[in-house]
Amino acid sequence: MIYASTLGQQRYVFPDLKAVLAKASPARSGDMLAGVAAASEAERMAARLVLADIPLAHFLNEALIPYEADEVTRLIIDSHDAAAFQPVAGLTVGELRDWLLSDAATTASLAALAPGLTPEMVAAVSKLMRNQDLILVAAKCSVVTRFRNTLGLPGRLAVRLQPNHPTDDPRGITASMLDGLLYGAGDAVIGINPATDSLAAIVTLLRLMDDFRTQYAVPTQSCVLTHVTNSLRAMDQGAPLDLVFQSIGGSEGVNRSFGVSAALLDEANTAARALNRGTVGNNVMYFETGQGSALSANAHHGVDQQTLEARAYGLARRYQPLLVNTVVGFIGPEYLYDGKQIIRAGLEDHFCGKLLGLPMGCDICYTNHAEADQDDMDTLLTLLGVAGINFIIGVPGADDIMLNYQSTSFHDALYLRRVLDRRRAPEFEEWLETMGITDYRGELLPQGSDQYPLLGLAESLQEAP
Repeated sequence: MIYASTLGQQRYVFPDLKAVLAKASPARSGDMLAGVAAASEAERMAARLVLADIPLAHFLNEALIPYEADEVTRLIIDSHDAAAFQPVAGLTVGELRDWLLSDAATTASLAALAPGLTPEMVAAVSKLMRNQDLILVAAKCSVVTRFRNTLGLPGRLAVRLQPNHPTDDPRGITASMLDGLLYGAGDAVIGINPATDSLAAIVTLLRLMDDFRTQYAVPTQSCVLTHVTNSLRAMDQGAPLDLVFQSIGGSEGVNRSFGVSAALLDEANTAARALNRGTVGNNVMYFETGQGSALSANAHHGVDQQTLEARAYGLARRYQPLLVNTVVGFIGPEYLYDGKQIIRAGLEDHFCGKLLGLPMGCDICYTNHAEADQDDMDTLLTLLGVAGINFIIGVPGADDIMLNYQSTSFHDALYLRRVLDRRRAPEFEEWLETMGITDYRGELLPQGSDQYPLLGLAESLQEAP
């Protein structure tokens, strides 16, 4: 189907739906690199005018990537909930935007609608929204998940404690875990990016975190962010695995480049649930995504990177994950050139994931060769906090010395808690108070009191050779 719009004396023609979506996207370097971006602001506005008038139901009939050629497309179409879609079935994309911004779109109605929306629909409506629109709607969405604690409750903010080390040194990792816990971080997950894919090293890391968690009765979950096949092998060996991690993308081709398929993820999800290691719930999957991954794998099919990112969320929600994390600026300036593009992408990703019913977090980050700095990250951090993000990343000093990029620190989480009055996961908050780390309000206490059980570990790390 051909789409067209006239602005002034110029007529703009778009050969198909994916061209409309790509041309309507805010400017970003990845779409320019892929050759799908609008050539001018006028063409971008023309595409948005066309997009606003497209009926939502049309997205069920015109696949961006053919059904028979792509597993992600099949999952999206086959899992679509027609009954949940019914309240908005007669709307256009522009009318959906108006409804989402209205008082009729409540937390309850948005939760009920989520299974009826496809990733392409939410990507489309995001392209018609200003940043404040993305924040307002996302703030109305509530997605709660559980494993050893409860994440995503209103007024709460969790932190993934990321104790990476360039050589997976146990002492260095333990020091970072301790550092994070003393700042009240770690309720989302204690998650290590391993420096090696050695199964023996991965099992060692899993046992290190589990021993630490068990010794101090920390009500959180741990994860080694290794390939799903390593997680399956670790489970076969009896390793204490809580969450299965995997990077995923929005097309079958990009997932093939990651070495995964829906069948493999199904297997891992079933195996991890069967362990029954959760105490308050059994959401066991942890997914990471990022705009640009499909282009870097040459598996984008001419679809813009933000729509492909939303399609990754369509795959993720099949598994009712505990955590979904967009590593927004990690892939580099080839895909998100500067702070402005990173900020917009982070808000889009959070909005689209929440609207689809996912527990969204964000690695608010950039690489050192991007045109961005920590002030940009402060801006995105604050905006996502206002938008009700489920969790952020906590890295010692905001500088990941293993992955070599800039993220957010434990101090950044304290800032967001203070200015927005965000509490931690309730079970974790109670533990922090019991351990003498925080008071009943969640505020950090001075270190050094007699009832401070973690001080012994801190002193032993300082004294070790």
